[in-house]
Amino acid sequence: MKSGRYIGVMSGTSLDGVDVVLAAIDGRMVAQQASYHHPMPVQLKKDILAMCQGQQTTLAAIGRLDAQLGNLFGEAVLGLLKQADVPAHEVTAIGCHGQTVWHEPAGDLRFSLQLGDNNRVAALTNITTVGDFRRRDMAYGGQGAPLVPAFHQALLAHPMERRMVLNIGGIANLSLLLPGVPVRGFDTGPGNMLLDAWVWRHRAQPYDKDGLWATEGRVCLPLLQQMLTDPYFALPAPKSTGREYFNISWLEQQLAMLPGISPVDVMATLLELTATTICEQVLLAGGCERLLVCGGGARNPALMARMSALLPGTEVASTDRFGVSGDAMEALAFAWLAFRTLSGLPGNLPSVTGASHETLLGGIYPVLPLGHR
Repeated sequence: MKSGRYIGVMSGTSLDGVDVVLAAIDGRMVAQQASYHHPMPVQLKKDILAMCQGQQTTLAAIGRLDAQLGNLFGEAVLGLLKQADVPAHEVTAIGCHGQTVWHEPAGDLRFSLQLGDNNRVAALTNITTVGDFRRRDMAYGGQGAPLVPAFHQALLAHPMERRMVLNIGGIANLSLLLPGVPVRGFDTGPGNMLLDAWVWRHRAQPYDKDGLWATEGRVCLPLLQQMLTDPYFALPAPKSTGREYFNISWLEQQLAMLPGISPVDVMATLLELTATTICEQVLLAGGCERLLVCGGGARNPALMARMSALLPGTEVASTDRFGVSGDAMEALAFAWLAFRTLSGLPGNLPSVTGASHETLLGGIYPVLPLGHR
């Protein structure tokens, strides 16, 4: 096993910045040692949004964004190293997820595209970098997502207790950690993505802090029912989705069928959509004793309260209470996946992604030892 200190880098669908985490990892433990949040430049966020919803673009624009994101991820790692006062040579590797700009998990030529040149990350940091985690699973017929359930299993599974782990980023994904059966996991649908887009449009705020604006409105049942008819919600697992599907254009199409709803009531209905689509999947899977929540949505008390109300008898709690930072969870997962890859161990779960078998994930971008540079 390639035990050591690893750095995980995650920039998710919410586009709120780059999460970076340092952890000591071996075959038995993952111990977080430091974390750092690197801001996403406003123009870079706009450039990503201008590409990831199906808009026409150019190879030049894709190449420039790939290089910019590579530089950003490298700078984020350097920011963590400086803050933690850790020299680069003490880090075994970086696991860098990259920024997803398109995810197409169905069809004859399924693919997923993450930008952020890992050559630049390795060059800027002088640390071996592992990236491009999703496409090997897809080459074996999988969805390439979600990849975090394997990590959730390693850290949070219980031999007796029915647990599920819910990550609410831009998209919400659920890991089913049920004793005696293979782990399953899938994207339930929109998490914070539509909520963030709507509050940005109407209040110029990046997110609805504590869900306060949503609680001022009333759920519009006809709109909720209309949105719930989207075919994605009825698809069986394995399934995954992203911003290329659930975006502001999707919401506008829903609203066009029911004009005249006030913005605050739309916001309340979007929160109900996220809560309902998550809780329906929890119940369809047989329910659980504990729903452990991570990601930005775990810090939305209105959303947490609504899920608790929809799941009577289930404890809905942040993963922080069980020893794993909800904010650092996904970055930790990709540090752990880098450890798995360098150790020659599989990183995917076919029961989650639908791949034909387990496989190593990612490409390795090595650097020369100190004495050879």
